[in-house]
Amino acid sequence: MDHATALALLDWQIELGATEAIGDAPVNRFESVEPMRKPKTPDLTPEPPAAADPVAEARALAENATSLEALKAALSSYQHCDLRKGARNLVFADGTAGARVMVIGEAPGRDEDQQGRPFVGRAGQLLDAMFAAIDMGRDRPEPDKALYITNILPWRPPQNRDPEPAEIAMMLPFVTRHVELAAPDILILMGNHACQALLGRKGITRLRGNWTEALGRPTLPMFHPAYLLRNPAAKREAWADLLALQHRLREG
Repeated sequence: MDHATALALLDWQIELGATEAIGDAPVNRFESVEPMRKPKTPDLTPEPPAAADPVAEARALAENATSLEALKAALSSYQHCDLRKGARNLVFADGTAGARVMVIGEAPGRDEDQQGRPFVGRAGQLLDAMFAAIDMGRDRPEPDKALYITNILPWRPPQNRDPEPAEIAMMLPFVTRHVELAAPDILILMGNHACQALLGRKGITRLRGNWTEALGRPTLPMFHPAYLLRNPAAKREAWADLLALQHRLREG
């Protein structure tokens, strides 16, 4: 190729836009291109629903209840406590709503489960006799003489076993709201499990007879009547506690 022809070819390439020399050797651009990747298929598998929080759901149901009847209905609709599956009845409360004194026990027994009322067996009969001795009772209409009675658990545990911490945690929002709606002046906590739930402490032999506070109210721990049936000698301490309650009520 002569000089004039080479110069003409160079001018032709410049007119086409090839104005820069990249390298001395040609490059096969097809070899330098990476293979096209397959687009990633999106994962359309639905995520499993978040596990329900039994305590949070109990709290929401309890807080939305604006009356004792509504609270009982909310408790009846609560599905997370397995105790309900083996119980015959929901044991909600007994006595006079609006009473100055609210008694909180531990859990229903066989008789309570059958009748759907708290403290109706032998222990309940003793409880009635104890409070009758200071002129009080669940059937009394006068707020100063009446009792309003419930339990930490509303369903009977199998074989009357002790309440488990998870069961108490689920029921505590309902108990708290129950006290708010019943609005007693004084709480009586019967037995270790009621004290554990509302005071965070056990040891009823040390706690009983000593005024404290639970849920913003004056609170008196006492021996559970079932304990007194097994240990009659402790009735003397129980009588002293009843007199302390009577004195507190008279003071206003």
